[in-house]
Parts: sequence; C-alpha cells; structure tokens
Amino acid sequence: MEKLKLRVTGNGQPPILLLHGLGATGAVWDGLAHLLDRRLLIPDLPGHGTSPRLHNYTFATLAAAVAETLDEPGPVDVVGHSLGGVVALELASDLYSLNVNSVLAIGVKVEWTEDELARAAAMAARPPRLFDTREEAETAYLKVAGLTGLTTADPDGVVKTPDGWRLALDSPAFGVGSPDMPRLLANAQCPVTLAVGENDPMSRPEQLRMLASDSVVLPGLGHNAHVEDPAAIAALLAPQLG
Repeated sequence: MEKLKLRVTGNGQPPILLLHGLGATGAVWDGLAHLLDRRLLIPDLPGHGTSPRLHNYTFATLAAAVAETLDEPGPVDVVGHSLGGVVALELASDLYSLNVNSVLAIGVKVEWTEDELARAAAMAARPPRLFDTREEAETAYLKVAGLTGLTTADPDGVVKTPDGWRLALDSPAFGVGSPDMPRLLANAQCPVTLAVGENDPMSRPEQLRMLASDSVVLPGLGHNAHVEDPAAIAALLAPQLG
C-alpha cells in the first residue's frame, strides 16, 4: 500500500505519534505540537486529507496502514482522538511490529446504538456531496470533524473536482463500526489512559469509567479537547513522558 501522508517535526526521543479523529486531518494537532518537546509523527489517516484510501475500513486496517508508514519500529508514545484513539489502542496490541510505550486515548465513543450504527452505515454508502465553492466545502469539513468555531479548515480537508468542491474524507470510512473496547484494553501491551472532555456529547465520563476507573475527565472541555485546550492535554501527557 502507498504510505500515508506523514508530517515529522521536533526533536527528542522516543517520538510521539498523534492520530486524529474521523473527518479531520493531522492539522488538528498543531496547537499541541507547539507545547511538546519531542519528535512528533503526525499522519493523515487513510481516506483523510491527502493520504490514500483503503478498500476496507476497519480499526485493524487503519492501524496496519499507520504502522507501515512509520520508518521505525518504536518505541513510541501514541496519542489518539476519537477514531484515532481506537487506532492507538489497536496498535498497542503488539500485532503491528510497533513497540508502543503508552497510549492516551481522548474522546473515544465507547457506546453505540443500533440507530447510530445504521446512520453511520448510510453515510458510508452515500456519494460525496459536492459544493459550489471552497468556502462551503470547508464549512462542511469543520462540521463533520466537530471543529466548527474551534479552528480554521485544513486546506487538505477539501478537494476540487471538475464538478465542484468536496470533502477529502472518503465516505466509506464512516462505516468503520463500533470498537470492542474491553478487548482492546485487555490486549494492550502498555499503559493506557482514557480521557474525555467533561462536556463531550459523544463520550460520557461515566461510560469510560465503566471500562477504566482511572479515566481522566477534562473539566469544561468537549469532544475535541485537544483543539479546545492543547495545554490541558500537554499537562496530562507530562507524567507519562517523564
């Protein structure tokens, strides 16, 4: 498979791998990146930004694509948001030839209803929506990624076609499904921290604490806590990174 787009910045070992959520790109980590004195590995996940698409989107295929893109076996600390948090946990299973030191998973949606899964499957089956202008497409990008009012759109988040503008996001990625969190946590071969914004509508603190009693609640923050308050995430990472 063609390798993913990967941005590498900073210095300091071991590196930190930053994995964004569904619909976003690696640009969501820019605020946090300025606060971390480490080498950072920041990919666009498959089907996002300028990274290649997959024939089949599962947590395993996403993790394999990330591992194959890295030119090093680790050790590496991994921070993931939402979908990226699940991919981080998948990588921690020791099945992908990547030595993971620790995982911080932020805002992972751990409970899914049948209606939610059905809506996600319907979105995965739809052709991409076309927009007349780049501005309209960027507005849609921010909405899909949950970033409206938090940041500006990454230029790589939208694509111009002969028929108009569309999201770079490959629609079938919506059909990745729900994570088997008990299995992922049991299979992790490193320390794992689950964190959630106090006001996250997708991932409730009480749901995470049913899985891990030491889950961290980030006061006053929502689903994209890493964009809303990068310093809070940097502070949460400090004890893990030493």
